[in-house]
Amino acid sequence: MIRLAVFDLDGTLVNSLADLAAASNYGLRTLGFPEHPTEKFRYFVGNGVRKLCERVLPEDAKEYADRQYALFSEYYNTHYADQTHPYPGIKSLLHRLKDEGILLAVASNKTEIFTREIVEHFFGTALFDLVSGKIDGRPVKPDPAILQAAMEQFGATPAETVMIGDSNVDIRTAKAAGTHSIGCIWGFRTAEELTEAGAEQLAETPAQILDAVHAWKEA
Repeated sequence: MIRLAVFDLDGTLVNSLADLAAASNYGLRTLGFPEHPTEKFRYFVGNGVRKLCERVLPEDAKEYADRQYALFSEYYNTHYADQTHPYPGIKSLLHRLKDEGILLAVASNKTEIFTREIVEHFFGTALFDLVSGKIDGRPVKPDPAILQAAMEQFGATPAETVMIGDSNVDIRTAKAAGTHSIGCIWGFRTAEELTEAGAEQLAETPAQILDAVHAWKEA
């Protein structure tokens, strides 16, 4: 039986690729470095903003990572919702899960302040029971700390918890915590990556997440 559903944010709940690319390219442009096409960011993102800022820089310019991070944050703070939008069917899925009494959480490698702002902007404050992002002193996914903290807060066991995300980072996090996992193939990464990481289920649509949760509830 599933009591707690924990969602990744970028590439799972919202398509934020264009805004992440725009903020990154703003920093690169300001620093005088080449910009990247939006599609390339599918593999730059996934391990937090600081890692993103390192990855977009030329190999011989990694010492600019702190400056790139500051410029990214400056731009993203006022442009995080320019092109970002929830994926089709996500809001109805969340409301269905909520109506069925399942606790909802977000666990993102994005800085917690941005995670909270984006979730509140697109989903309000009443839908999710917990919204967590990267904070100082807690390792990022695939370390299971953020997922384990959510389970501990709600008294949910690994067997009662499912981690839902679009990359191998999310699936590896679930495996490390011993929870169920669902890979979302509408996100930034491929079905092959999710399968190789060991996703328990793959979902082509949000409705298929509901089907998987129902199957586990009945098991």
